[in-house]
Amino acid sequence: MKEKLLQSSYKPIIIIPLIVTILSLVLVAVNGLPGSIDLDGGTTTVLNLEKPVSQSELENIISTGMGNPVVDVVSITGTQAQVEISGNVDVTKLSDVLEGTATIESYRSVGALLSQEALTQVYYALAFAFLFMSITVFIIFRSMVPSLAVIIAAASDIIIAIGGMSLLGIPLSMASVGGLLMLIGYSVDTDILLTTRVLKDKKGTVTERAMKAMGTGLTMTIAAIGAMVALYLVVALFIPAASTLADIAAVLIIGLVADIMTTWVMNLGILRWYMEAR
Repeated sequence: MKEKLLQSSYKPIIIIPLIVTILSLVLVAVNGLPGSIDLDGGTTTVLNLEKPVSQSELENIISTGMGNPVVDVVSITGTQAQVEISGNVDVTKLSDVLEGTATIESYRSVGALLSQEALTQVYYALAFAFLFMSITVFIIFRSMVPSLAVIIAAASDIIIAIGGMSLLGIPLSMASVGGLLMLIGYSVDTDILLTTRVLKDKKGTVTERAMKAMGTGLTMTIAAIGAMVALYLVVALFIPAASTLADIAAVLIIGLVADIMTTWVMNLGILRWYMEAR
């Protein structure tokens, strides 16, 4: 009875990950994706605080005094604060604005030309990673439907992760792009595990093979999610200045949760449909 129920009910739910993917695309189109200093240009500065001040107060002081640029106080640890300011920054004027509140210990500026070049390299990295992944999948399986199922699942993971970045305000940076590239590897790993077990293992029914693959795949994914959650909490609670690690962890957490849905609902559903048709 249970197997008959699974056979009759799995096809409609294939569309659920596709709906989530489309909603993520709409979210990015409407809400946009924040960019980091590395990709949008601006200045990162480390300040030595002369008096206690909150993040919102420091942001307001800098923004008001500098003509209302976008200001993000990344962290305040003890008497030090790390601040990101968009656009070109006059360091002398910033020092005057901060007089009595903080002094500038160091700063790093990224110009518009360099940031545009970095953004172009980001697009190339993602495009080539996805292209070579697709070619490898086709070589391995040499069958159109299973290969496309793996590629669609991986693409959905990336799109949903980017949608999560837009929703939570995680900036597109070199760190978050690294997380997206790692996510391609994680996604393809579970999808190839599933596809190999279902297509090439001849023991048992398709459902039995899929269940064995699911046990292994979910263990891998949940372990990875647990590791990323631990990393995110450690950074958030103990080393907030290491925001790069928090960005990578957050992107991977979103993407790995999405991977559970795209692999074990969409990809598995497509494979079962394909095997039944054969």
